[in-house]
Amino acid sequence: MKIRDEYTCPLEVVHDVIKGKWKTIILWQLKYGPTSLSKLKNDIAGISEKMLLEQLKELKEFGLIDKINSNGYPLHVEYFLTDDRGKKIIPALAILQSIGVDYMAEHGMTEILEQKGIFYSTEYPQKSK
Repeated sequence: MKIRDEYTCPLEVVHDVIKGKWKTIILWQLKYGPTSLSKLKNDIAGISEKMLLEQLKELKEFGLIDKINSNGYPLHVEYFLTDDRGKKIIPALAILQSIGVDYMAEHGMTEILEQKGIFYSTEYPQKSK
């Protein structure tokens, strides 16, 4: 992923940086603190290790995350949000998460929310499936 040379709006830059299925989910998982590749892979259902590594590399290039390599055997790498851009994006992701939760609750998709321990408003009538 390469940042373009010209943009007409700052939102275009951010969109290019976080677009895709996995980047926002990876960032959301990293808000809990530094974590290993294997923990990220286990916490993100459906992502392959190859895709995870690719997305982590791009997020690192954009300055949203960084990693610490620990010496020794076995090699241990931890990924974390950077203090500037990485942590700054979390409130925006929280808003997006809230909108997603509302939509899922409104449309009767609460089972997954409950499985993940996500609280949601019960003001929406449940639609039958």
